[in-house]
Amino acid sequence: MWFGWTGNVFDWQDILILAIFYAGVGTGVTVGFHRLLTHRSFKCHRLTRAAFAALGSAAAEGPVIDWVATHRKHHQFSDEHGDPHSPHGHGAGFTGSLRGLVHAHIGWVFADMEVADERRYAKDLLADPLIRFVDRTFLLWVLLGLAAAFGLGVALNGSVAGGLEALLWGGAARIFLMHHATFSINSLCHFFGRRAYDTPDESRNLAWLALPTWGEAWHNNHHAFPTSYRHGLERWQLDPSAAIIRMLESTGLAWDVVRVTPERRTRKALAPTI
Repeated sequence: MWFGWTGNVFDWQDILILAIFYAGVGTGVTVGFHRLLTHRSFKCHRLTRAAFAALGSAAAEGPVIDWVATHRKHHQFSDEHGDPHSPHGHGAGFTGSLRGLVHAHIGWVFADMEVADERRYAKDLLADPLIRFVDRTFLLWVLLGLAAAFGLGVALNGSVAGGLEALLWGGAARIFLMHHATFSINSLCHFFGRRAYDTPDESRNLAWLALPTWGEAWHNNHHAFPTSYRHGLERWQLDPSAAIIRMLESTGLAWDVVRVTPERRTRKALAPTI
């Protein structure tokens, strides 16, 4: 029901709509933007690539080519000078740490900094006409995502008020939560948590953040093996994005899925800490 008329902030239908759009559009970011287009963790048909790019664009985190270029630059300079969003190197003590976390979480978006050169970091995507089209029409995909939420609300409730409530939860709330989930990878997962593998940066695994980020919070695992389709390398590590890629592989929609051998993991593994 529309909360302005009933006094209720939300109900089960709002939660369901939020979950559907959060999971659907989130898959576009984690599986599409990140594991497919940035790291080439698997291959698929060019139309599937474009569909993932469009779905990820609906998250409103920026045009796909810029997103990929920025993330590839992050991996090249992770937690060093040139990293677009490292929480480190912003001063000593509590104040420096807080300043760094704010910068890594959201401040970098507004900072006067060098933009990642798409011709250097995303040349492969610039050569793909379909990806270029999705990139140029970024706002269209954002609006379509919002329109889909509104349309579902109208269909379920038979009213414009129902559509507006669905737009609130499947649109505005979903975008807000997804942005902060992604931002938390940049900030929290380079500051708090455990390190399982030896990497030249400060990437960390943060178990409680794994489900909200669709498996992306196994971030030290990811920095150790960037092209791996799995970030949750242990059986108990939740990684819905990896499960989706396995499903695509089993149906023939994905192939050449990159897997990390036990030998590679052993060579990079750190001694367990208590």
